Amino acid sequence: MREVDVVGVRVEMPSSQPIVLLREVGGERYLPIWIGAAEASAIAFAQQGMEPPRPLTHDLFAETLRVLGHTLSQVRIVNLTDGVFEAILVFDDKTEISARPSDSIALALRTGTPVFCTEEILAEAGIPVPESETDGADEVVEEEEVERFREFLDQVTPEDFDKS
Repeated sequence: MREVDVVGVRVEMPSSQPIVLLREVGGERYLPIWIGAAEASAIAFAQQGMEPPRPLTHDLFAETLRVLGHTLSQVRIVNLTDGVFEAILVFDDKTEISARPSDSIALALRTGTPVFCTEEILAEAGIPVPESETDGADEVVEEEEVERFREFLDQVTPEDFDKS
């Protein structure tokens, strides 16, 4: 399993389909996962630290875990079949529950839980984006990362992940 960071949510054009983009920690691969609009909003809200006036579903789930005295230990993206990703929520008592990656990521962001992905999925669906030489300034690195991501989005389509 490789740890991944949530880069963010973007909209793939021209289909206007939202994707969540994950980045391999300590590596150069990015993993795009097409998701629904509601889940894209939930992930974006969590990343931006926005708190809605009333809890959204993922907020409710996170609060329920807290009140019941449990924690989410890991989110694992474990399977890719016919272009559909599958994840597992792993709790502190080792209980595992199958879930959609988008819901799992939204919950992980709310609970500070690390997200992992199998090496096989990264090898199959990950997109290598080599790091470029920079002068070390964080702002320059971030701008270059955003530009590489935009270039990636301009070229990728859902069909790129079709196994057939």
